[in-house]
Amino acid sequence: MSLSVPKNELPIQQRNSTILTYPKQSSQQVPEIPVDPAYKPLQAKLALKFAAIDATTRLVERDHFGPLLVQKPFYPEGREVCHVVIIHPPGGVVGGDQLEISTQVGTSANAQITTPGATKWYKANGHTSHQKIRLDVNKGGALEWVPQETIFYNHANVEIDHQVTLEDDAIYVGCEILCFGRTASGETFDQGQIKQRTSIRRNDKLIWLEQIRLLGESSAMNGSLTLSGKTVCASLILTGKMLPQTLIDLAREEAEKITHGSGQVGISQLKSIIVVRYLGHSSEVARHIMLRIWGLFRPEVLGREAIVPRMWNT
Repeated sequence: MSLSVPKNELPIQQRNSTILTYPKQSSQQVPEIPVDPAYKPLQAKLALKFAAIDATTRLVERDHFGPLLVQKPFYPEGREVCHVVIIHPPGGVVGGDQLEISTQVGTSANAQITTPGATKWYKANGHTSHQKIRLDVNKGGALEWVPQETIFYNHANVEIDHQVTLEDDAIYVGCEILCFGRTASGETFDQGQIKQRTSIRRNDKLIWLEQIRLLGESSAMNGSLTLSGKTVCASLILTGKMLPQTLIDLAREEAEKITHGSGQVGISQLKSIIVVRYLGHSSEVARHIMLRIWGLFRPEVLGREAIVPRMWNT
């Protein structure tokens, strides 16, 4: 996740024509924490299905098990795009909890999924928390996956697997803002482990693979190939269409105005993917940058004006 490059060079390096994979971290093991044998982890599953019916995208299926659900869908920009908010009533993920989310966006359907607030991963207490996300988008469909911030508390032990499958000209937009430690409370992430894997396939061909393992107690976490001592990183990934260079240049200029030199931003356009990165110390700056750049790119990618997810304004 290195952004330590000369100012005039792109901070995202293409490892080959279709795959970007982060190098493995140190083999240092996470310290053992006593496990409570009586502890019963929470399990929750949510499955959603969207379909285009009479020029309206409808949420036609929603099955859930445990405290993971969505309420009534809403349409702030017309009937073509269905917006839903995923709710996790406990408000955070405790060590050992297991969450699964799956979504299918049907042919020519359009959906946007977000969350009502930050996702919090609490102290592990000897247990590893897991989250599996499966997002399928059929031809002509589009999915915007834009949850709010993710906060990893110190001593968290988390594994996240995020898989996206696309058909033909389907479009996927994914945004994430990761915060390491509760810096506002003076907490740093210096103990624990985070493993994350993100893959995107189009017509069964892998077009994006990104994986990382972070050990809070490892000096490698602050190295130039990972966080460089920063506490917040953010990514915006777009598929489906090449953007004009003038638009990318404008986005870079806008990002520079927002950071005022207090963070690093990079934008890379590969053959099948556009990637925007932020690395710094402010989740608010990260949010501002992601929304601003997505506001510039959305009309070009989806043919619709930018709209800030309603939950992001509450």
